Amino acid sequence: MSKNKRTVILLLILAVLLVISPLFFRKDADFGGSDDAGSIMVEEVQGETYEPWFTPVLETFLGGELPGEIESLIFCLQTGIGVGIIAFFMGRFVERKKWMKDTDPTED
Repeated sequence: MSKNKRTVILLLILAVLLVISPLFFRKDADFGGSDDAGSIMVEEVQGETYEPWFTPVLETFLGGELPGEIESLIFCLQTGIGVGIIAFFMGRFVERKKWMKDTDPTED
């Protein structure tokens, strides 16, 4: 096994352990979102309850709160689009580098 392959496998295992470890070490912890933490902090600083400035567009359109599954679906779709854009441009940069190396007149 090559050194690069071993490094990648080790880093993947480390990443998985970092993601899973809080679930075992903090079994009774309440893992809330950043929106909840932000509103709690505003309440502590201002001394009054936090009131959002506006309601989300889809909640206004539907006349109620979005189900959790739909919210997760929209979040995953947004993530997929972002990853697709980043991968596209990274691929373009790699191909441009290969193309420039192939057409470089100083390498003859």
